[in-house]
Amino acid sequence: MVESTTTHCFQVAGLKFSVELPCALAVGQLLPSFAPFKADAVGGDCLFSLSVADGDTKPADLTLIEESDNDMGHLRLFASPAGYRVEIVNDGCTHSMNADRLFSRIEAHIDHDDRHAGNALSSMLRIAFAQAALRCDAVSVHASAVACDGRACLFMGKSGTGKSTHSALWLRHIPGTELLNDDNPAIRIVGGRAYAYGTPWSGKTPCYKNLSLPVAGMVRLRQAPANRFFRLEGADAFVAIYPGCSVILQDTHLRNLLYNTLTRLAEIIPVVGRLDCLPDREAAILCHRAMLQEAHAAKHETITTINHI
Repeated sequence: MVESTTTHCFQVAGLKFSVELPCALAVGQLLPSFAPFKADAVGGDCLFSLSVADGDTKPADLTLIEESDNDMGHLRLFASPAGYRVEIVNDGCTHSMNADRLFSRIEAHIDHDDRHAGNALSSMLRIAFAQAALRCDAVSVHASAVACDGRACLFMGKSGTGKSTHSALWLRHIPGTELLNDDNPAIRIVGGRAYAYGTPWSGKTPCYKNLSLPVAGMVRLRQAPANRFFRLEGADAFVAIYPGCSVILQDTHLRNLLYNTLTRLAEIIPVVGRLDCLPDREAAILCHRAMLQEAHAAKHETITTINHI
């Protein structure tokens, strides 16, 4: 007997995708952070479709190309003749998905014995979206993003650098600031401008806003004994943005899509910079001034902290 299914449609960064689940699985319980992103039927403009199946069909001739431990769990990425396979292991439970090379058609298997099965499914959708969105001038970025004065400011850096802390400083000391996303916003080029989008993926901070704002700037944070802001352009701007983007590096096509989008973003984002900073009020004020109050200033200018504002 074939189990009946229900198709759920979502839209993130203006891009629609579908998730087909067995009727026995409640989408609201599995994917609660996706509620603000529900959409009408996808139609012909589907970024990708993912279906959850009962059995796990493991392709033959798999080649392991990456293995890591991160916030998703223990992750294994394989290449197959038809595309890619991702396995996420948590507490002995294995969840998997098989995708074509463009991440447009995906079949997933969820281990229902895992109480974190919904998180695993959300993680697989995050991986699929990050790769598929590259076809649409969009990138998934590991960053914390705030909204201020009708524009978005994104803070990037290695884990533990203080991205969330810096966003919290803006919320505390820059009037009118709101959190847009605290871990995985998306950026997309539309009509020659860069826009930042909230997503269903926001790390440990529950911030799931279906909003978009023009990007005012992107800044790479670096812990330092003093606050200094450096404007970047051209290749330096590209290098600042690149480490925070999600792509399968071994895939030449996907990698080139990312490179092309980042080259354009480095040109059209008003301010790209590096902030050497302390976790203090002055760092937030300095960054705010550089990104939103002095975007017209000459590039390459170095701004030092003003202690009495």
